[in-house]
Amino acid sequence: MAKTVLSILAHPDDAEFLCAGTLIRLKREHGFVVHIASMTAGDCGSAEHDARAIARIRRAEGAHAAALLGATYHCLEEWDLRVFYNERTLEKATRLLRLVQPSIVLTHNPADYMVDHEMTSLIVRGAAFAGPIPNFMADRQIGPVLPGIPHLYYCDPIEGKDALGREVVPTFRIDISGVIEDKAAMLAAHASQRDWLLKHHGMDQYLQAMRDWGKHRGAECGVAFAEGFRQHLGHSYPQDNVLAQLLGGR
Repeated sequence: MAKTVLSILAHPDDAEFLCAGTLIRLKREHGFVVHIASMTAGDCGSAEHDARAIARIRRAEGAHAAALLGATYHCLEEWDLRVFYNERTLEKATRLLRLVQPSIVLTHNPADYMVDHEMTSLIVRGAAFAGPIPNFMADRQIGPVLPGIPHLYYCDPIEGKDALGREVVPTFRIDISGVIEDKAAMLAAHASQRDWLLKHHGMDQYLQAMRDWGKHRGAECGVAFAEGFRQHLGHSYPQDNVLAQLLGGR
């Protein structure tokens, strides 16, 4: 198995909230090459800067956070609140998968609190399926095909619930107790977001919110901190849970 993992989430800092602990463990314990991508540069994530200014800031923060892990950051340059499943976004995501050649892909849960997350989930699911197909956009030279559909996993939705407030239960959890401080350091690299979340979401204690959710998932499986996942198990996608096998999913 190729030891490359790619997370594609909607916005800069989503990976640090939802799956950075798992990414850290894959790199440190199994030598995985790690790539972290966002669909947008977070252009709506400020009440202080205009869209282009905050996008520049947030791209830099995303790259800084990834660098703390020795990972590579990518931005697919869509716009906040305008992420749609269409030909352009499917091509962008497939190009990235073919460039990176991941064996494991992490993305948003199909049901989440905002449309950007849900559309990103659908786009990544489509790109994982399209990546190995030689005739998919063959005239556009979008890179060498994948050897097969990668293992695809959905992170927890924010607060573990869908848009109607229903609980979304992970099928397994990854213990991140030993890397929680490293995860916090990666999230802290997104300095622009603390003020934005306080103003728009009424959320203070940016880092504490991440820790509190990790504690919640950890308590469910008897560890200090954990991240929750579900595996995409539709027809033709890999059926073995390699992520749980590698990291001792609970």
